Amino acid sequence: MTLGDALGLSESQERLVARGMQVVLGALLVSGLVTLRVEIAVNAGLALAVTLLPALLRREYGYSMDAGLVLLITAAVLLHSLGSIGLYRWFSWYDEVTHTVSAILVAGIGYAVLRAFERHSDEIDVPPEFRPVFILVFVLALGVIWEVFEFAVVEFFEILGVSSPVRVFGIDDIVTDMIFNAVGAALVALWGTKYFDDFVPFLRRRLRSRDDDQ
Repeated sequence: MTLGDALGLSESQERLVARGMQVVLGALLVSGLVTLRVEIAVNAGLALAVTLLPALLRREYGYSMDAGLVLLITAAVLLHSLGSIGLYRWFSWYDEVTHTVSAILVAGIGYAVLRAFERHSDEIDVPPEFRPVFILVFVLALGVIWEVFEFAVVEFFEILGVSSPVRVFGIDDIVTDMIFNAVGAALVALWGTKYFDDFVPFLRRRLRSRDDDQ
């Protein structure tokens, strides 16, 4: 079962929605450049680059990513970019939604990587009942790294004297972020791993190819 099946959209509809989101990101990028809003331009530019990764994988490795996963990637980075125009400040719940969606994506990728290594190596065998724990720890660990990264970025841009592309709103905000990171991880760990199974064979092939090159 693919993520597209869960979304209830046809593949063409999913790709159309993803294209529309890319257009929005492009508009944000242009707007940020025209108005000299560095934080908007940087966020939108990086997000737009991330949305091009599925096309890069298809061109370089012949892997056609599930349209539902492409849509999830695009939605996650778009939500973050829209936050830079003020949605984080205007709506207290917006950050919670963003972190939940991003955590779902990170959890799914973490699960796919784990399964790829399991299938690739006989030395790695994680009991099925432990996989949800791995997913939760994986997401929370990356969440901590992200919070440290955000703090470092804010300090760096303050030194430069320009607006930072990310914001740090204090300890309460960090705690809330981690809670909703855990919510996203739990959703995947308990019900959503099957939607990322299609990504596992590609990762396994890349591991095998890496070993053949060594």
